[in-house]
Amino acid sequence: MWLRCPRLQEHPVNNTIDKIAWIHLDNGKILSTRSRGKNAYYIPGGKREPGETDLDTLIREIDEELSITIIPATAAHVGTYQAQAHGHADGIIVRMTCYTADHHGVPTPSSEIEEITWLTYADRDRVSPVDQIIFDHLHQTGQLH
Repeated sequence: MWLRCPRLQEHPVNNTIDKIAWIHLDNGKILSTRSRGKNAYYIPGGKREPGETDLDTLIREIDEELSITIIPATAAHVGTYQAQAHGHADGIIVRMTCYTADHHGVPTPSSEIEEITWLTYADRDRVSPVDQIIFDHLHQTGQLH
C-alpha cells in the first residue's frame, strides 16, 4: 500500500519497497542499468503497480526500461532479497524478488535509462546494497564471475 505525498513521491506504508527484477546473465556477467542522474547501477526491474502479479510487473518494467519482451512461460524465480533501500532514509527496506526469463529483442535503454552495461563481481561496489547481496549469491553459486 502506497501513500502519495504532495510532491508526488511514493513512500511505502510499511517501510518496504516491493520491487521485481530480471536477472540476465551471459558468460559470467550480469546485465545492469543506470538511470538518468544516478551514480549506482541496478539490476533491471521496478515497483509493482496495484493489482499486478510478479510476472505482470516483470514484463511491464523490462519492456519500459529495456524495450524487450519477456517470454512469460520461461520466467523462473531466482530468489527474494532485501536490504536498506539505496538513496532512501534509514529504515526504508527494498525487497527485490528476482526472476530469470528468456526474451525477444535487443536490450536498448529507454528514456529513464541512461546506460546499459554488463558487470562482473569485481563491480560489486558500483551497485545498490540489495544488488550487492544478489551479486554475492550469484558469485557463490558460480554464475557471476
